[in-house]
Amino acid sequence: MNATPPCDTIRSCFSPIEDPRMDRNKKHLLIDILTIAICAVVSGADDWVAVAEFGRSKAAWLKQYLALPNGIPSHDTFGDVFARICPNQFKECFLHWVQEVFELTEGQVIAIDGKTLRRSYDRSDAKAAIHMVSAWAAANKIVLGQVKTEEKSNEITAIPELLRLLEINGCLITIDAMGCQTDIAAQIIDQGGDYILALKGNQGTLHEDVKSFFQDPKLHEDQDIALYEEQTVDGDHGRIEIRRYRCTADIPWLDELGRWEGLRSICEVASERHVADDVSSERRYFIASIPADPKRWTHGVRCHWGIENELHWRLDVTFREDDCRVRKGPGPDNFALLRHIAMNLISRETSKGSFKAKRYRAALSDEYRLKVLAG
Repeated sequence: MNATPPCDTIRSCFSPIEDPRMDRNKKHLLIDILTIAICAVVSGADDWVAVAEFGRSKAAWLKQYLALPNGIPSHDTFGDVFARICPNQFKECFLHWVQEVFELTEGQVIAIDGKTLRRSYDRSDAKAAIHMVSAWAAANKIVLGQVKTEEKSNEITAIPELLRLLEINGCLITIDAMGCQTDIAAQIIDQGGDYILALKGNQGTLHEDVKSFFQDPKLHEDQDIALYEEQTVDGDHGRIEIRRYRCTADIPWLDELGRWEGLRSICEVASERHVADDVSSERRYFIASIPADPKRWTHGVRCHWGIENELHWRLDVTFREDDCRVRKGPGPDNFALLRHIAMNLISRETSKGSFKAKRYRAALSDEYRLKVLAG
């Protein structure tokens, strides 16, 4: 076996995972199974059959770096092993790997949001589709961690757990309205971060108070309030989107100010979308622990939308996550983590091309695949 740096990194970070099989059933080394799966998903495999086919097709290449005492495992072996690997151990190793391999940009914006794996439900076991809450580093375009919930409503409990796994000191955390909770805001401040939290009608009168402030300035015309504004225009494929940001730090009038740890400013984002002759508009409201700096507000809100436009979109379109029928045991959790590993590796590879093109290239070229694994 001729180990190389990329395989050494996978080995050192993921070898602590305990092998769930009995000794008499261990025809294949666990680290070999894990490494083949990672290489296969990088190279376009989206289910266990494709993972095994990749292994058979690239057996000669894999033998340069892995022991493979009994050749390439079958697709049933891949499915059975990943359905029994402890997802918490896999998650901990993933976090260690991210910290070992990736260096976060200073002052990073970390977006937290959830996504349902639609085909992960299993009617035979009355098992609902799982919902995965992920943390996305906007500048580096990598997944930092994930926590599984059984329902979208459980994001409220999953987000604090995910935050505890992350080093967020000096980072700006953005979360949609589901995570707009006083305890979550306090935890972010306690861990040394800042926050931007989206508002809806789930926090008493806070949403209505902020909305009324921006929609009816006469309510505060007797006060000397500084209001800062910024506008952005984006467009592609016949679509133009105009966003107008208005923010202020003059909020002593806010009734619920004392309930929110570190709260310093509020913001309105008015979006106007033009597609051909159709025009639609929307207004959204946010609270934050950052100053009323319109450029910082603009950057933070735009970065949060990146988790939808880059992470979730790529998982659906490039990795076909919503079509994945892996359902057995914690198999869906573990395959989701394989997709995140592959996304991080491909994001780090800086040559031109879409994610889909890079996966195809990795399938064809042993040299390029090593480049992706090595970063």
